[in-house]
Amino acid sequence: MEPLRAPQDPQVNTTLSGIDTKPQPPTSGAPMEGLNPSPAASTLDQEMPPTTGLLPGETVVREGKAAILFPSANEVFYNPVQEFNRDLTCAVVTEFAREQMARRGVKVVVPGEKERVVVNLADEKKEETEMQTGEEGGEEPVVTASVGERCKNGLRVLEGLAASGLRSVRFALEVPGLRSVTANDFSSKAAALIARNAQHNGVTHLLQASQRDASMLMYEMRGKKDRYDVIDLDPYGSPAPFLDAAVQAVGEGGLLCVTCTDMAVMAGNSGETCYSKYGSVSIKAKYCHEMALRIILHSLDQRAGVYQRYIHPLLCVSVDFYIRVFVRVHTGQAMVKNSASKQALVYNCVGCGSFHLQRLGKRTTQGNHIKYSAATGPPVGAECEHCGHRHQLGGPIWGEALHDVSFVQKVLSAVSGNPSRFGTARRIEGMLSMVTEELEDVPLYYTVDNLSSTVHCSTPPLLQFRSALLHAGHRVSLSHACKNALKTDAPPRVLWDVMRCWEKSNPVKRDRLSESSPAHHILNTEPILQACFDVREDANPQSRRRHLTRFQENPEPFWGPKARANAGGGISSDLEDRRKQGQNKRKNQITDATQLKSFPCKRFRKGKCTHGEKCCYSHDLEQTDQME
Repeated sequence: MEPLRAPQDPQVNTTLSGIDTKPQPPTSGAPMEGLNPSPAASTLDQEMPPTTGLLPGETVVREGKAAILFPSANEVFYNPVQEFNRDLTCAVVTEFAREQMARRGVKVVVPGEKERVVVNLADEKKEETEMQTGEEGGEEPVVTASVGERCKNGLRVLEGLAASGLRSVRFALEVPGLRSVTANDFSSKAAALIARNAQHNGVTHLLQASQRDASMLMYEMRGKKDRYDVIDLDPYGSPAPFLDAAVQAVGEGGLLCVTCTDMAVMAGNSGETCYSKYGSVSIKAKYCHEMALRIILHSLDQRAGVYQRYIHPLLCVSVDFYIRVFVRVHTGQAMVKNSASKQALVYNCVGCGSFHLQRLGKRTTQGNHIKYSAATGPPVGAECEHCGHRHQLGGPIWGEALHDVSFVQKVLSAVSGNPSRFGTARRIEGMLSMVTEELEDVPLYYTVDNLSSTVHCSTPPLLQFRSALLHAGHRVSLSHACKNALKTDAPPRVLWDVMRCWEKSNPVKRDRLSESSPAHHILNTEPILQACFDVREDANPQSRRRHLTRFQENPEPFWGPKARANAGGGISSDLEDRRKQGQNKRKNQITDATQLKSFPCKRFRKGKCTHGEKCCYSHDLEQTDQME
């Protein structure tokens, strides 16, 4: 397919103040002459001399196939640790484009991709059939779409909060089957930088810069013929102000990608703030990272329901200090009625950590007739049956599956078959492998160390604990959200029986336990289940057996969340320098005794201070030495 120039979108404001519209030599994504790429996938080349096309103080950020001009001043936000986020997004959008374009009779071509690798052998025949017949059962598409080319019937992508435009440039250079990419940011400096980066990477035929309020832009494009196929929201902090507009502006069956970096709010540090933003009360618990995912899905589904729309999660991951969700948005009044039965409240015991879920609605199927009614409950009593403590109430949260396993398998197969495409391919493969192993119908999880801490005993090995649950006839899996998590369909009673049996062989000192403690109540109850801790072969999942990179490896010191961009610019100091500035906060030391505090010292309270009624908080060092 021949590259085409994209016509100017009348709905998108691309007249930006401060943008240099002078033509520059096309680079086609190649590094500028005189700049040597760093071995790392994402680096900031700060020691390179300025070359043609670089403004004073600018450096070059290289990630994937993109080379981004970036100011040294903190005017536009950029976080190198989010490379995994951007890599995963490119992989998901590519598979989404593959599915959508196949329905439109177009086959996408991904560089370096030879054959589809089937990770799940049970689906091998199904994959072969899909490759031969296509998604709709027709003949294999003959029209192809490659990366960097504008596809006439391709996908329309919007990045609402683009900052430097790195993610949008990577879409244009790495994702095939696109018609247009709109990179929007409210900051004039960011919008100007986006336009320069589009020229620098030679993707101006695909990527248009926009300086608009993201919500207003999406509200204007909510007409059925104007909606975007893919909307990506990656704000600094909470995406709550943009969710209402986003669920309206994404097309039928379109892909909505949302990042939340306000993990503290969603993980229980401020339940009332979480409710004001997402309509759900968060609670502090060991499963808080998965609960954060379910809170944002609840918020999306609730906002979509207002417009007779509903969501279908494709992939939802909790990563480091943020969460990332990929959902399809559909329209259908009948399906919206299922929303109440998909939401649940959480009863969490403050003593032992046992939790129970209470669905908000009940859906009953009687032949071809579906009946909706109010749910019955609650599932717990006034006090916890295991430890006698009270319950916290959290939610509502999304109570259905977090992932579409068939779609995740396709993404995993593509990444595994083309590992050189992404710098974080090993970690993507490890995380997606864990996702495919998770129990789909079991919300939230327990952690082995928390169960052991509750009863004050040594922690059983993970494989032995998993084996005990498998011997008891229950299903169990790990979770991508926590290293030592246990997702199981076993009720809390079975878990505590396993811990009671483990404690018998690893006894604790019962006489030191308070009678009101959860450990005293739990251990003084005889177990009904006699647990078997013989290790089973199926207790060790394949991702763990293969030693896949499942969790973040620290790429650099102080790699966590970065400071918000400063609209006024200015050179930002490193985190190390800022920490040093915080030391010795009392720069002007007090030398005059009259400035000292007037309340008595500790020796005065003990009756040993020789100053009597003249005693103050601090005495001269020489006098103190004489007193001692």
